Amino acid sequence: MATDAPPPPEGTSPTEPVQPTTEAYVAVQSSPDFADLRRSYRSFAFPLTIAFVTWYLLYVLLCNYAGGFMATKVVGNINMALVLGLAQFATTFLIAWLYSRHAAGKLDPKAEAIKSRMEADV
Repeated sequence: MATDAPPPPEGTSPTEPVQPTTEAYVAVQSSPDFADLRRSYRSFAFPLTIAFVTWYLLYVLLCNYAGGFMATKVVGNINMALVLGLAQFATTFLIAWLYSRHAAGKLDPKAEAIKSRMEADV
């Protein structure tokens, strides 16, 4: 149990990691490395977000205003609405997988380098 542990000796402080100052965070935020990290993130996330939202809204508009097209049978009782609806899920998983690869290959190394420099400065 946690209550069975003896208290720390008098005059000692708990061993907490030292936190960078606000000035250190501001300096990192204005650094070229951080700008490059932000640019790498935005160049991937913004276009895919816009593309996916457009694709989703197209699906909603088709469902509302193109009932005949969406009711078109593809195979048996499977119609275009079902096919496009399932494609929404597939697109979501594809984007998540692509982002995971992008983050692991480009974002994480840059973020780790920034973090290491900040920790070394403290």
